[in-house]
Amino acid sequence: MSRWKEYAPGLPRCLAVDNIIELDCNTMYSFTKSTNFLLRGGNRLPLEYVRAHWREDTFFGYQFLNGVHPMVIQRCTELPCNFPVTPAMVASSLGESSSLQDELEKGNIFLADYKILEGIPANTINGYQQYIAAPLCLLHLQPSGELVPIAIQLSQCPGPDSPIFLPSDSEWDWILAKTWVRYAEFLVHESVSHLLLTHLIDEAFTLATLRQLPMCHPLFKLLLPHTRYTLHINVVGRTLLLRRGGNIEKGMGSGLEGTKVLMAKGMSCLTYASLCLPDDIQERGVDCIPNYYYRDDGLKIWSAIESFVSGIVRHYYRSDAHVLADCELQAWADEIFHEGFLGNEASGLPSSLQSIPELIKYLTMWIYCCSARHAALNNGQYDLGAWMPNFPSSMRNPPPQAKGTSSLESYLDTIPEVNTTSLAIFVLWNICCEPGDSRSLGTYPDEHFTEEEPKQLIKAFQGRLAQISQGIQERNKSLPIPYRYLDPCQIENSTSI
Repeated sequence: MSRWKEYAPGLPRCLAVDNIIELDCNTMYSFTKSTNFLLRGGNRLPLEYVRAHWREDTFFGYQFLNGVHPMVIQRCTELPCNFPVTPAMVASSLGESSSLQDELEKGNIFLADYKILEGIPANTINGYQQYIAAPLCLLHLQPSGELVPIAIQLSQCPGPDSPIFLPSDSEWDWILAKTWVRYAEFLVHESVSHLLLTHLIDEAFTLATLRQLPMCHPLFKLLLPHTRYTLHINVVGRTLLLRRGGNIEKGMGSGLEGTKVLMAKGMSCLTYASLCLPDDIQERGVDCIPNYYYRDDGLKIWSAIESFVSGIVRHYYRSDAHVLADCELQAWADEIFHEGFLGNEASGLPSSLQSIPELIKYLTMWIYCCSARHAALNNGQYDLGAWMPNFPSSMRNPPPQAKGTSSLESYLDTIPEVNTTSLAIFVLWNICCEPGDSRSLGTYPDEHFTEEEPKQLIKAFQGRLAQISQGIQERNKSLPIPYRYLDPCQIENSTSI
C-alpha cells in the first residue's frame, strides 16, 4: 500500500519513497520512456522567434496570454493603492483619444501582481547573493487587440526608491524593468503554478486513487490513465531538483528554502475556483480579451472532458443519494482534501461530494489539471525560456531604485551568469514535452471499461478532441508564433514529464 509522508511544512503530502528504485514496477517509466527522457532532440523554431522579438512590448504582452504562464493577468477596474500610476505617466501610451480612467472603465486595463514574492528569501549562487522583487505590471489592450505594458513598479511599496518605469524611459531602464517581471514570472510559474499546482497536487490525487478506490470501481477505471508515471516523475523531481545541492539550489534565485516558502504561500492562498478554468477566467475578468488562445483552447478541452465525465458518472450514479452513499468515493475525496489540500476549508475545495454535478465538476477539474493545465505550463518552457533574457532564473543585482541608472553593461551584470543559465536551460530542455511512450489525452489502450456505453463515450470524447485539434492546427497556420500547447495531440493524459 502506498504511504504518505510530509515533504515540507505547508505543502501537499507525497509518496513515502526517496528513490525511483523503490517504486512499484507498474508506476515506473517504461524503458522507452526512460530512454527518450535522457536522449532527445528536436526542432525548436519558436526559440528563434523569441530571440528576435524578446525586447518588443507586444511580445512581452503576448506572453501573458499565450506564453508558458498564461494565468496571471486580471482585468483592472481600479488601480491598487500601492501602485500610484497617474494619468500623465501613461498618456503617451494610451494615445490622445483616451484617458486612463476611460480605459479602466472600458475594461482595457489589466494587471499582473506578484505580491506572492514579497518576503521570499533569496539564494546565493556561485558565492554571490541573488535578489528577488515583487513587481506590479500594468498592461493596456490596444485597439489593434495587442496587449502591451504601460507601467512597471518593482516592489509592493511605492516611494522614491521604487520608481514606476514607463515605455518612455531610457531603453535599458525599460528592458531591465520588463526583465524583472519576466523573472517574477519564472519564479511563480516554476514553484507555484507548475511544480505545486500540477505535479504535487496531482500526486495527491494519484495516491488517494491508488489507496482508496478498488480496481473494480468505475472511477478507478476512469482515473487510472490519468495517474500514469506521475509518481515516477515526481520522485525524480524531488531527487534532482528539490534537495540540497540540487538544480533549484544551484540555479534558481529563490533557492531550495525560498522555493519551499513560495510554494507554501501558494498553497495557503489556493482556491478551488483557480483550478477550474471556466471559474478562473470569469474571476480574472479575461473572458473577452482577444487572441487569448490558452483560454479559447482550454475552454473547449474543459467542455470535452466535462461531457465525457458526465456521461461516465451518470451511467454509474443514478442519483445524488448514490454519490453520497459511495463510501469509497467519499473516503477518496476526504483523503485528497486532508493530505493534498491540508484540510484548508477556506480554499473552497470539497472534503466530500454531495451530488452528481459536484462529482462531475471535481473529476473534470482533476483530469483537466493533470493533462491540459500541465501541458499549457510545461510544454513551452524550452521554446520560450531557452533564450534566457526572456525567462531568467535569477538576478544578481537588486532592482534599480532610480531611473537613468541602467545600461547594457549593468544589464549584463544583473542577469544570470553563463553557468547558471546553462543549468536552467538544461532543466527546461529535460522537462519539456517529449514524444517517447506518451499517451495523448483521451488515448486509452488499456481497456478498463467492459460495458458498451462507456466505450461509446470514450469514442465520442476522442472524436471531439480530434475536432478541437483540427481547429487549432488550422488557426495556427495564420499565426506568426503558433499556440500549440493545448492541441490535444500535444497533451498527455497525465502529469508524466
